[in-house]
Amino acid sequence: MPLEQPSDYTVRRFSLDVWKKFLREAAPYKKHMIALIACAVVLAVADAMFTLMLRWVINDLQADAMTSLWPHGCVYLALAIVFASCVAVFIHLGGKISTYLSYDIRQKGFRKLQDLSFSFYDTRSVGWLVTRLTSDCDRLTRILAWGTLDIVWGGMLVISIAVISLILNWRLALLMLLVVPPMAVVSLYFQRRILHLSRKVRKANSHITASHNESISGVRTTRSLVRETDNFDEFQALTTTMYDSAVKNSLLAAMFLPIITSMCAIAVAVSLWRGGVIAQDNPLRIGEMVAFIHFALHLFGPIQEIAARFVDIQACQAAAERVMDLLEIEPEIQDAPEVTRAISQRQANGADDDSAMDGGDNEMHTIEFRDVTFAYESGQEVLGNFNLTAKAGQTIALVGPTGGGKSTIVSLLCRFYEPTSGQILINGVDYRKRSLHWMQSSCGIVLQTPHVFSTTVGDNIRYGRLDATDEDVVRAAQMVNADHFIREMDHGYQTQVGEGGVKLSTGQKQLIALARAILADPQLFVMDEATSSVDTETEGLIQQGLENVLGGRISFIIAHRLSTIRSADSIVLIENGMISEQGTHHDLIARKGAYYRLYTNQFQREKQDEIFRGG
Repeated sequence: MPLEQPSDYTVRRFSLDVWKKFLREAAPYKKHMIALIACAVVLAVADAMFTLMLRWVINDLQADAMTSLWPHGCVYLALAIVFASCVAVFIHLGGKISTYLSYDIRQKGFRKLQDLSFSFYDTRSVGWLVTRLTSDCDRLTRILAWGTLDIVWGGMLVISIAVISLILNWRLALLMLLVVPPMAVVSLYFQRRILHLSRKVRKANSHITASHNESISGVRTTRSLVRETDNFDEFQALTTTMYDSAVKNSLLAAMFLPIITSMCAIAVAVSLWRGGVIAQDNPLRIGEMVAFIHFALHLFGPIQEIAARFVDIQACQAAAERVMDLLEIEPEIQDAPEVTRAISQRQANGADDDSAMDGGDNEMHTIEFRDVTFAYESGQEVLGNFNLTAKAGQTIALVGPTGGGKSTIVSLLCRFYEPTSGQILINGVDYRKRSLHWMQSSCGIVLQTPHVFSTTVGDNIRYGRLDATDEDVVRAAQMVNADHFIREMDHGYQTQVGEGGVKLSTGQKQLIALARAILADPQLFVMDEATSSVDTETEGLIQQGLENVLGGRISFIIAHRLSTIRSADSIVLIENGMISEQGTHHDLIARKGAYYRLYTNQFQREKQDEIFRGG
């Protein structure tokens, strides 16, 4: 099902279906929930019994002032023990349910985020996603545990008070129950307004979280462009939006509870007045009258708790919708049913050979793009009837103007996206008939801005193969000429690189990313403009490293600097999503077409830069 974004989030009525879905997530803790509800019921009954104890004591003393109170004391002590035990148990159960369920949802949500297609992240900010698994998750799990407790306890206590009051004096009890219809009308009136504003608050909170994330990650750019004041103004606009919605929401909630309380107070006042009138004609025993007054005065508490939890449930509706939508969304790219069956069958048979788990050939011999068309959005075609073939041991270089479709080709190749039409064949088989895990685990990718994790240099290189030994890590670093600068660092391979690799230069990040890709020993190697932002010396190191590792693999290189791909087996010039020229460097230069002009212009610019630097 599609996941709604903050920008187009629609307002829906309160939905029990959403809460039913959420309760299914809590199914593993069914026994805990039943025990919690049982505690709430016993607690409510014990609460009501304390008032009956008071009636019993007063009536016995009224009948005989010298009566012994030992039986009353023993019963009271027993009730107190039951009451205290229930409180201890429900605190334990409530905390366990809230903590465990929150843990489960976050685990499931994180696993879902790992499986979702790249197209999902194209339209969702990091902050928006983080909010789903943090504040939204916390609100939901708290309302399930403590909200259930309060509602069951409050409802059972109201029922107990109503039943006992009807037994004591049905006419006075009915006067108290007259408050229920107007209370229902008021609740329905507030329902949609509170829910609407709660959604606006959650939406604004998501935008603020996203803004925080971007501001922190882009602080250097902000400082360099002196954008602090403008950023603050933009952030203030977001917080003002949330402030306005939160104030209105709080105002409605603040109005709701006093109205409910006032209704209860009026009902109690009328009941007490009517009780006085009745007592003039038919005197009540003191115990009954005190018990009735006590019940009437304590009717607000449970009703207030129920009303407060009702408001909380309304407020959590938005969080429930977003969390459940996230958990239920299906990846656009996933294994076909026949692939899933093949994997399950091989796992059941205990397959332990070196072939892929889907039963196909584990080696990549050929990759073919056959009439591939692709569009990120309907009507915006990026590739049209694209055809290209690569064989094992070949290096294919993709060059051309920005926006021509080069990165799209390698994204389709690695199955981050799938063709809108046409096929990508691996060894003559459509790659959608092969395991997604097999395909992507066979790819080694180095991007223009590689991601470096906030851990050690060694762990960053080992990230693609966690079972690699220290010797394997060093060997991979040596293959890409990264070993020398790593050993010059304070702690060598154990050096912490900082968040996002802030302690490393761009070239060092590229070399570490290259070593990481090589250590994973991929059959398909992809470099997406990995040398466009490094200096000439680092580019030379990367070139030497590539010569060491590309042998026998199918390689696709997107190059900004054409000097880096002269030795490629095939250079493909991409323009407007189509191949305009293809051949070796010498063939294309001899043809004196678009590639020739592109290469000579860049060569002249590089020579001019060298002259200026030398001057």
